Amino acid sequence: MTKRLLIPALFCALLSSGCFEMFNQSNMNPNPTVQLLGGTWTSLTANSTSLINSCTNFKWNVTEQSSNAGAGTFTATCFQTLAISGTARGTLAGATINWTATALANGAGITDCAVALTGSATLEADQIRIPYTGTTCMGPVTGTEILRRN
Repeated sequence: MTKRLLIPALFCALLSSGCFEMFNQSNMNPNPTVQLLGGTWTSLTANSTSLINSCTNFKWNVTEQSSNAGAGTFTATCFQTLAISGTARGTLAGATINWTATALANGAGITDCAVALTGSATLEADQIRIPYTGTTCMGPVTGTEILRRN
């Protein structure tokens, strides 16, 4: 009789411990909007024509997420010839993402040109509108890009 009760009791214990672990994972992200930021985001118009003091062809690969932030690698083209590559981090506040990016640019005879960009992006349905300002070794940049997830 004891064996008959032991097997169902063990089964229930195993089942309940698995359910408890599923709902008690420390890596769960409680903010579903931040979860939507994951993945790769790119400019809507690849190789778009840019003004001389702007950056285009943004690509943000969000690889890290917390309850209110996302971070990852970042690339773009500034001054139509400088390929920039670095990191970007954004913090979510409502539908706004306050973000910063630091990178190095190379191209047109320039190497390791420091780039710092910042802005307040807006989530719009399936895209992110990113107004930005920044500094580079070639001067200031400013503009707006619209990114969509790939």
